[in-house]
Amino acid sequence: METLFNHNQELEHPLADRMRPKDFDEFFGQEKLVGEGQILKELIKKDQIPSMVFWGPPGSGKTTLAYLIAEKTKSRFIKYSAVTNTSVEAKKIMTEAIDEQKMYGRRTILFIDEIHRFNKAQQAVFLPFVESGAVILIGATTENPSLEIISPLLSRVRVFALGALPPEAIGKIIKRALTDKKNGLGKYKIKLDKKAVEILIQSSNGDARVPLNALEIAIKIVKPDKQRVYHLSAELIKEALQYRNISYDKLGDEHYNVVSAFIKSMRGGDPSAAVYYLARMIVAGENPRFIVRRMIIFASEDIGDADPKALLLAISAAQAVEFVGLPEVEIVLSHVAIYLATTAKSNRTYQALLAAKEDVEKYLNLPVPLHLRNAVTPLLEKIGYGKDYLYPHNFPDGKVEQVYLPASLRNKEYYRPEHLLKNNKKEKDIKGQVVS
Repeated sequence: METLFNHNQELEHPLADRMRPKDFDEFFGQEKLVGEGQILKELIKKDQIPSMVFWGPPGSGKTTLAYLIAEKTKSRFIKYSAVTNTSVEAKKIMTEAIDEQKMYGRRTILFIDEIHRFNKAQQAVFLPFVESGAVILIGATTENPSLEIISPLLSRVRVFALGALPPEAIGKIIKRALTDKKNGLGKYKIKLDKKAVEILIQSSNGDARVPLNALEIAIKIVKPDKQRVYHLSAELIKEALQYRNISYDKLGDEHYNVVSAFIKSMRGGDPSAAVYYLARMIVAGENPRFIVRRMIIFASEDIGDADPKALLLAISAAQAVEFVGLPEVEIVLSHVAIYLATTAKSNRTYQALLAAKEDVEKYLNLPVPLHLRNAVTPLLEKIGYGKDYLYPHNFPDGKVEQVYLPASLRNKEYYRPEHLLKNNKKEKDIKGQVVS
């Protein structure tokens, strides 16, 4: 089969790496940071780069931005990986940076890729050098810096958030790759179907590398026609993509974002949104035990006695996770999530607990009324334990008026079952049964 690349070309850098922007006019999608007049662009122009952290999803341009800064400033630039380098090597670099500054008056920019992979002790190594200005630290991370970077270091850097690349930026990147004759695919005749472009953009998930990698794979496996035109159809692009990467780190920020959206969608009564975020977690490989635990908590915290059946269903889903397992239990999770999203809501039982705990902490060990105490010895009975207790079963309907709370809390009402929702029949029924 005749293909685009010969043996020597296959040894070149990947297309995504070759297409890394060499100037800001090729850096698409982050104009809010490096557009004309924006703060970061101005700092780069003036060569006044502070220590900073670039926080953004994969393929959003964090590393590229660091390289562009290196090109535009007069500083010495060193790339350092939290995956392959050690803290011992870091200390050596710091020492060399001090010497460089003393001897030549030149600053050192230390770029640390995946800085979140360093533990607290390793991150602390950089602290005194950043504080003294011996190095300008530029970190890149896909994880929330406030969760992954130690506070002393975080307080000495500026955090710049990069968003996932928008569709129009991905489209520009694809076009540039197809027309660039030096680093891209511009020296070849390529016909890319309109539908194929749409698929590349949709599949990118905001990551520029996804469509570029797919184009490179597609061009390797397709045979050109007699006019040496490479036809890249939608089906071929789908084959090259193979699968879509779902951005979801089970220990990171996106994990908490999706889980939060799942809970809030159920709380807000939107079953479609709830099932969408459920699907996000399932496709990303989230442990179903974690999902169902959140559903059980939700059933009590946000539904409570407005619909006691909700908790039973959530617990049943937990049993199904163990008894049925994946993938079939996904159907059960969807079933219960939709039920939780659409049933009546009330947080009154949760609010009752919070209010009661507040008084427990405020008043500590208030004395239990004597008539509610258990007289387990003759002495306790003699001093009044259990005296005048009214046994509810001896009265009509099993209810009787008597004091249950400590004297200083006698008029407290922690649980108030009345609710603003007119259709909340369960709590209205409960209200009629509550003894005041």
